Amino acid sequence: MATTTATLTLTSTDLSSDPLTLSTSKNCYKAGTTTGLDQTTGLNKVYLTATTNVDILTVPGAVMDGKSAKLYLANLSTIDTEFIHVSIGDKLIGRLYAGDFMWVPLNQEAAHLSDIEVKPSVATGMYIEYMLVHEGIVLTTSADS
Repeated sequence: MATTTATLTLTSTDLSSDPLTLSTSKNCYKAGTTTGLDQTTGLNKVYLTATTNVDILTVPGAVMDGKSAKLYLANLSTIDTEFIHVSIGDKLIGRLYAGDFMWVPLNQEAAHLSDIEVKPSVATGMYIEYMLVHEGIVLTTSADS
């Protein structure tokens, strides 16, 4: 059985009047079980050179509805003013600035409305990396069959 553990630690000496240290860990399981997630898209590193939306995870022909999945996405730029817009379908969910990352649960349905898209703030080129850790993808029948 695969074991995937996500760990997040936040520290600050000046965010509040006292030093702050928060840390949490969570094993990532298949939906409704204590069986670990055992599949992944692999870690992908992409160099983006245009300020247009790019689908990094598309759903055509596959469904993960009701299954457990975790998305990791990072902006690898080292230039503080560079960011990527992150959207799920047509909904902008935020920006990742240089060095920022996100780790979120993801439920994709068989519709383009749940594609994960990124849009760089500059066309001079920036790297991102992403990976989906999941319990499986159900391939659907083609409408053309």
